Amino acid sequence: VQLQASGGGLVQAGGSLRLSCAASERTLSTLDMGWFRQAPGKEREFVALSRSDGGTYYADSMKGRFTISRDNAVNTVYLQMNTPLPEDTAVYYCAGALYYRRSYHSTGSYDFWGQGTQVTVSS
Repeated sequence: VQLQASGGGLVQAGGSLRLSCAASERTLSTLDMGWFRQAPGKEREFVALSRSDGGTYYADSMKGRFTISRDNAVNTVYLQMNTPLPEDTAVYYCAGALYYRRSYHSTGSYDFWGQGTQVTVSS
């Protein structure tokens, strides 16, 4: 499965941005899809997860500001970023998991990764 992330760019704090991740070769509906991010000098961290059964999970600092959603008809998962903060500046990666794994915060729980898209939030 290939994942193609897009939608990153420069956004002002308090604005909004929507990231997209398109999957190829496999029906998205069968995959658990996550978003991670990595800031310079920091480890890659979990942002949000959309399970194939419809469940969604968020990192605490993103709850209420970010929304993960999916459109299985077009094999795309989205991350809506509302009221982003400068500390949200990072490269954002989408990832897919073939099977249910409890430790969805862990990068090791995912089988496929997109190439990353840069998000820069200005103050």
